[in-house]
Amino acid sequence: MNTFIRRYNARTHRELRKSPLEAWIADGWLPRLPDSLEQLDGFLLTVPTTRVVQRDGIHFEGLRYTAATLAPFVGSTVSVRYDPRDVTEIRVFHRDAFLCTAISTQHQTETISLKQIQAARNAQRRALRGQIRERIAIVRPTPDDHTPPAPAPDQRRLKTYEEDRS
Repeated sequence: MNTFIRRYNARTHRELRKSPLEAWIADGWLPRLPDSLEQLDGFLLTVPTTRVVQRDGIHFEGLRYTAATLAPFVGSTVSVRYDPRDVTEIRVFHRDAFLCTAISTQHQTETISLKQIQAARNAQRRALRGQIRERIAIVRPTPDDHTPPAPAPDQRRLKTYEEDRS
């Protein structure tokens, strides 16, 4: 593959009348590079989502993130970017300017991916559904119970059809 790319870029292109490499260099086109490593890091992260800074930090994906820099921004809307492979820290931007890196203090010594969080939530939901089904089975009357519950004396049935009104 590498040899093919070198040959393709070196041979004369029919429409350009020069090689793609010569055309690339002649236009003086250079890719726009980020100003800093932090900016490059930000480009490689996910699409930003907005959050409001609370008094106890930023709540995101069920975790709480804190940083000393966030104190003056309580009540402000900020953009949050994160690496889905490690959501123990997020990058916080205010008005498109990097503000700080906020850390989940509960999980600061470990690495947790977004997939792990989602899997844990799904397992919790399944466990809760199982508990609800068990409790419904306990409360639900068995087929042997044929006696309907006695209605309260002052409770009247709603009559909707002409036949029901007798």
